[in-house]
Amino acid sequence: MRLWVQLSLAFVFVILATVLIATLLAQTQVTGYVRQYAQQEHQISMAATLTEHYLQTGSWAGVASVLQQPGAGGRGMGRGRQAGKPLLVLTDPTGGFLASSQGINASTVPPDGLTLPIEVDGTVVGLLHASPPGHAEGTELSPGMAEMLRVMSGSLWLAGALAAGAGIALSVLLTYRIAAPLDRLAQAAHHIASGSLGQHVALSGSHEIDRVAAAFNQMSASLQQSEQARRNLLADVAHELRTPISVLQGNLRALLDGVYPLNPGEIAILYDEVLLLHRLVADVRDLAQAEVGQLHVDLQPTDLAALAARFTALFVEVGATQQVTVQIIGPTTLRPVRADPARTQQVLSNLLTNALRHTPTGGTITVQISEQSMGVLIAVSDTGTGIAAADLSHIFERYWRAAPGNSHSSGLGLAIARQLVLAQGGEIGVESSEGSGSRFWFTLPWAALPYAANGPSAPDTR
Repeated sequence: MRLWVQLSLAFVFVILATVLIATLLAQTQVTGYVRQYAQQEHQISMAATLTEHYLQTGSWAGVASVLQQPGAGGRGMGRGRQAGKPLLVLTDPTGGFLASSQGINASTVPPDGLTLPIEVDGTVVGLLHASPPGHAEGTELSPGMAEMLRVMSGSLWLAGALAAGAGIALSVLLTYRIAAPLDRLAQAAHHIASGSLGQHVALSGSHEIDRVAAAFNQMSASLQQSEQARRNLLADVAHELRTPISVLQGNLRALLDGVYPLNPGEIAILYDEVLLLHRLVADVRDLAQAEVGQLHVDLQPTDLAALAARFTALFVEVGATQQVTVQIIGPTTLRPVRADPARTQQVLSNLLTNALRHTPTGGTITVQISEQSMGVLIAVSDTGTGIAAADLSHIFERYWRAAPGNSHSSGLGLAIARQLVLAQGGEIGVESSEGSGSRFWFTLPWAALPYAANGPSAPDTR
């Protein structure tokens, strides 16, 4: 059974039960009020009758027959009248018993009842006592009062039926509005499970359900982007592998055919292509290990300033061959941070290689080393082409490649750098604007501070 049907049936049961109980209680109250009113009217009428009897006889002689006449105490009144039914008792002004509507069976004045004085020429000649309002259920109703009670009861039941109908209609509408978006979410989830990504669920207007739908839409879009990025990576990796493999295949074929001589120069070309293949495979392996938490890091006290200065010096000559100036700014030694020297060199290598790749001839790459409150910050700035604003939020993502088609890049270097920094308890970021160069930075915490897997507080990158 569908959810909205189950909810509707539950609401219908609750509404019907509530309306039925409320209507029965209301009818009971109305009936009691009508009978109480009828009892009071009957008592007033009987008081007038007794006054007339006293005026005619001058005494209370024979008054018992007046009180015990049919209708004096309600339906079926007489000597066999049972207790608990409406009762009329006449006493003299001092409270002495004179007569009762139930004869000798009720010679006691009803406690907490209604009392009306009977006056003749301004003198109280008797007191008429009646049953309390709670005993009015036996009061005989006049035809007019009975008809009024019937009409009021019918109106109550009609109002209850209308209220129940309106409540049921609103509950069905409400439950459908709640369940329909959930049903659409379920259908979209089934489509995603079957491989149809990019499903979008329309917002329904309900705040809570809209939040769920918005989260689902965001998840669906992320899945679609990840799938597209995965396909792009496969295409990029295939392209990256195809080039060195083709070079190896062609050169080896030429060597076998005697086209190329077997000399150190030809072997060096083949060796370079093998290194390129090795680097690509290593990049993919390192990133996969980092993302499943299996990347090994050997954390130890390390002078990050000295390490960065020594390693950057290796790139000075590499930059000179491309007519790019590589310079270092900052201290050459600082108190130690907690780091893995080999992994940190890998981060620096990825950042410097990325900077060299995007810095034109005559440009400058600056490695700045600075001391922060939580550790050491290293920033690699270049005077290259910069990064588009749309690419900044994706630059460290696994499958993202802002410059596709680069034959010397796997597109994984920055993603690997990010994972390596996070694995050492540090943070990494980028600042760039298109056309004005980029500034990549990362921090590693002091060795004296407790190691935190999620990294220290955000550094001052100024």
